[in-house]
Amino acid sequence: MSDIPQPDGNGITRYGAAGSTGGGGAHMPFSSAVAADGWLYVSGQVPMEDGEVVEGGIVPQAHKAIQQLLAILKQAGYGPEHVVRCGVWLADARDFASFNKVFKSYFGQNPPARACVESRLVVDAKVEIDCVAYKKP
Repeated sequence: MSDIPQPDGNGITRYGAAGSTGGGGAHMPFSSAVAADGWLYVSGQVPMEDGEVVEGGIVPQAHKAIQQLLAILKQAGYGPEHVVRCGVWLADARDFASFNKVFKSYFGQNPPARACVESRLVVDAKVEIDCVAYKKP
């Protein structure tokens, strides 16, 4: 049996629906990403490793969250050049400039549209990022 998800009858492919886990190993009731007609919607990524939030502040957390986002894109056959929009949530607006430096290191060649807001996040997470990508089918 293949680990690569297959489209359903509507042409929708769900990545990570069966095995997504959050803090403490709890099963998460959503897909990591969903693809349809060339569009890929990647769920929000927080800077977690082995069920724990990465320590060290906004810079290492931003790197981790974006790296996770890029890994999901890659699994689905997309890259940063296909990202058309990102949504970013910061726990502290004072982290905006530091986050932008990290973000630019990944998307500087192909900057997507983006929204960034300050919001309370899961325990100890300083950032969450999601995206929408498109690749001609």
